[in-house]
Amino acid sequence: MSVIPVPADSTAQRHGREVERVFELMLAEIIAGTLAPGMKLNEAELARRMDANRGPIREAIRRLEGRGLVVCKPNAGARVIRHSPKEVLDTYAMRESVEGFAARLAAKNMSEAEIDGLRETTRLSRAGDLDQASFHLQIVRGSGNYAIRKLLNDEFYQLLKLWRTNFPWLRHADARSWFDHDRITEAIAYRDGDSAELLMRNHLKRLGEVILQNLREAGGPEAQP
Repeated sequence: MSVIPVPADSTAQRHGREVERVFELMLAEIIAGTLAPGMKLNEAELARRMDANRGPIREAIRRLEGRGLVVCKPNAGARVIRHSPKEVLDTYAMRESVEGFAARLAAKNMSEAEIDGLRETTRLSRAGDLDQASFHLQIVRGSGNYAIRKLLNDEFYQLLKLWRTNFPWLRHADARSWFDHDRITEAIAYRDGDSAELLMRNHLKRLGEVILQNLREAGGPEAQP
């Protein structure tokens, strides 16, 4: 009986895995704030610290640029992106409209199993075992709308997580947020699209107002959105 040889990993496969490894390490450091907004990315230093060649480092930086987390400029190198308070506030205003519509569609399209998952996500978020953005991402996915899912994808919510890490005035989790999440979930469970949209819009509008108030109280030049 002949034995069919198992082909060894190709050089391209090993390279691809190395790029993925470095990319995940850099992504985690950006979100955690270890690679802070505005910080220049030194390829040689990153390669040394992450035990990698500069080729995978360079490709990982390009992937991060594609996700909107890094900006690359000719003759200036790559830096972790720095967003202004106005960009953050504008994003929350956009979310109010788009996620409100996503909640309306979710009330129509989410399965009972997905709604149960939404309840579990809220429970885990309240316990601190899961980021709040997971709740919003599940509703976006449950909307069944391709355009919304393309706009508000995993990368978008990773950017929100990055902002919350680096902007103290953006941290807004409170008991009211959990209450809002519960009401939105139940509106979706009752297939009440009108209420689901209104509740989501009011939730995000309130968060925007809290953020703006936090920003004003922080003072300094950044307090001007």
